[in-house]
Amino acid sequence: MKAQTLTMFCAASSLLVAGAGAAAAQVGRQGSVGAVAPTPPSAAPPPPPAAAATVAMATATTAVAGAGAVPALYTQACQACHVAGVAGAPKFGDKAAWAPRVGQGIDVLTSHVITGKGAMPPKGGSAASDAEIRAVVVYMVDAVK
Repeated sequence: MKAQTLTMFCAASSLLVAGAGAAAAQVGRQGSVGAVAPTPPSAAPPPPPAAAATVAMATATTAVAGAGAVPALYTQACQACHVAGVAGAPKFGDKAAWAPRVGQGIDVLTSHVITGKGAMPPKGGSAASDAEIRAVVVYMVDAVK
């Protein structure tokens, strides 16, 4: 036990001495103790990976939907039913089938997708964010305008 305590004490002392040496070197460069310039703060830490990914994905999905390209979420979750009209799903691009739905507005359609409606499970069975769902709804509605 004494040997372990002594080893830990020596390691801690080494760190203190190394830190003191660095401070002394800083003082030597500055000329005096009072002239030590504070270390500039580093850049702000990046946002947590999950938050950054969510923001990036929502931004990318919205940009893609606005550009008319097919959002990845549509191909992953929506097209399985909306291409063939499975279980009464309105077919992609079918103006007559979408007309009564489009009249409800984007917010109502988005809430139907988020909560599920008829045979469609919540979020079409995906783990997408509400923003991603909204972007795909906008994409699908834009196809019938």
